[in-house]
Amino acid sequence: MSECSALQFVSPYAFEAMQKVDVVRLAALSDPELRLLLPCLVRMALCAPADQSQSWAQDKKLILRLLSGVEAVNSIVALLSVDFHALEQDASKEQQLRHKLGGGSGESILVSQLQHGLTLEFEHSDSPRRLRLVLSELLAIMNKVSESNGEFFLKSSELFESPVYLEEAADVLCILQAELPSLLPIVDVAEALLHVKNGAWFLCLLVANVPDSFNEVCRGLIKNGERQDEESVGGRRRTEALRHLCKMNPSQALRVRGMVVEECHLPGLGVALTLDHTKNESSDDGVSDLVCFVSGLLLGTNAKVRTWFGTFIRNGQQRKRDNISSVLWQMRRQLLLELMGILPTVRSTHIVEEAEADTEPNVSVYSGLKEEHVVKASALLRLYCALMGIAGLKPTDEEAEQLLQLMTSRPPATPAGVRFVSLSFCMLLAFSTLVSTPEQEQLMVMWLSWMIKEEAYFESISGVSASFGEMLLLVAMYFHSNQLSAIIDLVCSTLGMKIVIKPSSLSRMKTIFTQEIFTEQVVTAHAVRVPVTGSLSANITGFLPIHCIYQLLKSRSFTKHKVSIKDWIYRQLCETTTPLHPQLLPLIDVYINSILTPASKSNPEATNQPVTEQEILNVFQGLSGGESARSTQRFSITTQLLVLYYVLSYEEALLASTKILAAMQRKPKSYSSALMDQIPIKFLIRQAQGLQQELGGLHSALLRLLATNYPHLCIVDDWICEEQITGTDALLRRMLLTNMAKNHSPKQLQEAFSMLPGNHTQLMQILEHLTLLSAGELIPYAEVLTSNMNLLLEAGVPRGILQAVNKLWMVLNTVMPRRLWVMTVNALQPSAKLVRQQKYTQNDLMIDPLIVLRCDQRVHRSPPLMDIILHMLNGYLLASKAYLNAHLKETAEQDMRPSQNNPMGPEAPEVTREELKNALLAAQDSAAVQILLEICLPTEEEKGQSSRAQGLLRGVQSSPSPQGAEEEEEEEEEEEQSLLCNLREVQCLICCLLHQMYIADPNIVKLVHFQGYPCELLALTVAGIPSMHICLDFIPELIAQPELEKQIFAIQLLSYLCIQYALPKSLSVARLAINVMGTLLTVLTQSKRYTFFMPTLPCLVSFCQAFPPLYEDIMSLLIQIGQVCASDVATQTRDFDPIITRLQQLKEKPHDFSGFCKDSSSKSCSRDSASLDPDVQLCQCVESTIIEIINMSVSGI
Repeated sequence: MSECSALQFVSPYAFEAMQKVDVVRLAALSDPELRLLLPCLVRMALCAPADQSQSWAQDKKLILRLLSGVEAVNSIVALLSVDFHALEQDASKEQQLRHKLGGGSGESILVSQLQHGLTLEFEHSDSPRRLRLVLSELLAIMNKVSESNGEFFLKSSELFESPVYLEEAADVLCILQAELPSLLPIVDVAEALLHVKNGAWFLCLLVANVPDSFNEVCRGLIKNGERQDEESVGGRRRTEALRHLCKMNPSQALRVRGMVVEECHLPGLGVALTLDHTKNESSDDGVSDLVCFVSGLLLGTNAKVRTWFGTFIRNGQQRKRDNISSVLWQMRRQLLLELMGILPTVRSTHIVEEAEADTEPNVSVYSGLKEEHVVKASALLRLYCALMGIAGLKPTDEEAEQLLQLMTSRPPATPAGVRFVSLSFCMLLAFSTLVSTPEQEQLMVMWLSWMIKEEAYFESISGVSASFGEMLLLVAMYFHSNQLSAIIDLVCSTLGMKIVIKPSSLSRMKTIFTQEIFTEQVVTAHAVRVPVTGSLSANITGFLPIHCIYQLLKSRSFTKHKVSIKDWIYRQLCETTTPLHPQLLPLIDVYINSILTPASKSNPEATNQPVTEQEILNVFQGLSGGESARSTQRFSITTQLLVLYYVLSYEEALLASTKILAAMQRKPKSYSSALMDQIPIKFLIRQAQGLQQELGGLHSALLRLLATNYPHLCIVDDWICEEQITGTDALLRRMLLTNMAKNHSPKQLQEAFSMLPGNHTQLMQILEHLTLLSAGELIPYAEVLTSNMNLLLEAGVPRGILQAVNKLWMVLNTVMPRRLWVMTVNALQPSAKLVRQQKYTQNDLMIDPLIVLRCDQRVHRSPPLMDIILHMLNGYLLASKAYLNAHLKETAEQDMRPSQNNPMGPEAPEVTREELKNALLAAQDSAAVQILLEICLPTEEEKGQSSRAQGLLRGVQSSPSPQGAEEEEEEEEEEEQSLLCNLREVQCLICCLLHQMYIADPNIVKLVHFQGYPCELLALTVAGIPSMHICLDFIPELIAQPELEKQIFAIQLLSYLCIQYALPKSLSVARLAINVMGTLLTVLTQSKRYTFFMPTLPCLVSFCQAFPPLYEDIMSLLIQIGQVCASDVATQTRDFDPIITRLQQLKEKPHDFSGFCKDSSSKSCSRDSASLDPDVQLCQCVESTIIEIINMSVSGI
């Protein structure tokens, strides 16, 4: 809108005076400035005010005095005297007519019969007609705008173009809008004015006379504006109009800019307003508003805004309108001026070459950046990166030259200077096209050499751990390993923006780095000399030495050039703290891989050295003494956990790659079992559990390694026990902890144990106090506690002491299980072995877990100690499995050798080592189960005590005895019952363990029951082991075995299972068993028949009890058995017929014999007891079975 340049606009001073109605300031205005504001001032003076205060009355008088000397006031007063109501009605009618006849109709109700042009008519007309002329013209433009569908047009109008009548037309326009606001909304009027010549001037006058509408008008114009304003004439006119408005009201310019960004319209206006604001603000050394604004658009989180502004930059370049009228050109020019304003002044490569020999290392003849300019320079670099990388700006030669000069400048050694160098380096990598001439390339190489030389100085002076030296090293390593995508990610991460970098554009930089600056050998040698990062944690961000070492390990540079990196890694692991740095675990993994796997097949010895055992032990020094020794620890818990992770991962990786290493004829050394025994693994894992948030993924990684290689340290019961130990109850108990409890020493505990036979009070008191201590505080007492366990087996030791010892043992088991188990097993050996001083080691117990059960026999009847034994047995069975698996992998090379001496012949199938291992584990587990089942059997002494107790009870019931005798019997019964109670408790503990073993491996159930065990235990195992229902799956197979003993055992087992689990499956198996019994009846000889049916006939009662539908089949089977027996003795005696007759009667009329019951059976048994004939005895057993079934069914009814 250059046509408005000759017109006078409302000044910011005048607009502010109007906004605040400052009469004093209005009075100071010149006549031309005051003339522009007359419409509003006249209306204020003439219209009745809402403010009736005295101060406004005085201000009104001043306004009237101000207006009294202005001639144009009379014409405005005349305009205000018109009947606006009638005018509004006519205008409404005209609008309706135009809608009816179409926008191009010449008919007009407001203005009729124009004899001359619009300008002459306006000149000759009175005030009402002038109002009508302007209103008619304005409505016509507004209608055309509404019908244009967003297409811009420029309306030629004499009324708004004639310079003679501009002021009068402006007066009429302001009065019309003020008096007819509903007909002429100010936003619509503003939109219409953009389509006429001098529209911006009219718009500013209109808003100046209605100052409250400024924000409304601006928002409306922006909302209706184009997304790209410099693309069209309309957009440029709109931008120019809004710029004039903001010049009139500069305090709202930034708010209008915010509307532009919010609507994503008119980007040129946003830049133009920023440029205007930048020119007005005082120049300082800080980052300018233009840099902040454009950076915010391109680097903000709003992708829509970023795309919108990027399109503005790209379109601006395509138009090639690099003249002053282009907003984009003005922006680039301003940015270039700011960049040049902070550039160092002395830049001569010749001076550098001449002065190199004389200058000190830390003094540069280059004129470096001033410290106050460093932050601004960094902001400018990031902005140019965003403009070129995100918005696609193509720099001119001048811009490229100045940018390169800035990037290769040398900042002071401050944190901001380190940041500037890092940004400059990444920008060189991202936009290598900035370096186009050999001179520029030489400048860049010299600058990179300066970076390498000054890196240590910068780090020491600035105090920044992550400096640009590590970044240089990392990029060099990436170039050597051709990991260009990693370099691109590094550049984007440092610059803080995602930009597209073609890998091909890095080819020249790669050549410079790999051949001129950093050869691979230089990189490797330099990396080892880089000091480790002190107190490395996740709080230290940026690129650190650990990143460089990780990449060099990954690319196998150390092994290629025979550089030892073991000491550096060990020192870095020792310099760690929480929160854990995320690069530590990948570093350990890649280091382990470099130890085990050679860099190339041609050179199998090209590997790194592992950490020595002594170095590992040094890290864990002071842990074995418990929490009291923590003050002497040299290393943090993070270091200890990382070294533990290293050891476990190394062992796992070594086992996993045994075959590959054997094929390469390499056998790296494994860490000794003695070392593993000295590492308090469980204690460290427990510490890690409380630091999970700070350790990242280390805790879960350690748990995975533990579950794989040390399953005996991951028993579920232990985790549950730990929850109880560390829960609320434990916290409450610790609140009761007194100083006396803390002062008990291991020596005092030993003295209390030595007094045990006579005095157990002191021991009980100390043990109770010890239960209040934490697991770590109990570690010093572990040896005394375990070594005196054999004393607890003596008679008369109170149950409370046993339970307290059990409780303390379980607490210690959460922090030192492996050492505790070995000490406990050795302490509970039989007295004969203790005399021989036979001490078992951890390795012995893993090879043969059954050693645990070869303890003193008295332990088998001490439930608290038996609980400990079972816990250790379960752990060592798991440990044995892991040990044998590891042994199999360690000796994997034997699998690769063909079997040369197969005893079965060369054609016989070879039994693999895996199968042998599985057979050994199955035999081991089944042996443990069989031993535990034997422990459940009562001893001969316990059986005798039980029978005497039953006899005493019967005697008490039949004949009362004197008082003294009764007391004596009660004491004996109590003693016997306590023994039985201990046995029952031990049986329950054993059943719980067997249930866990059966669930873990159901094959053990099958193996144990195919081996068989005393039938006296069937009632206990079926009732006490919930997983015994598994037996229903293989009982048909067990019955089908040829051995008679297994068939008998299967039927007896089935009888108990049917009672316990009356399921459809049990019914079908029971029916099968009855059929098998019927079949065997026909094929067995007399002796085998007696052997088979005597123990199995009572089982038929259980079948009937569980499944009444089997009654008919069972009764038929019993009659058949009786008939077969009768047929065998028919030739020997005739007295057998009454028995057969009785059996038939029992089957046909069972209810007639319900009173028969036990008396008749006992009589028959006593009558024929003298008979030793097997068939007679079997027949009597059949009779008693039938009677029992009848009694059972009658009592059930």
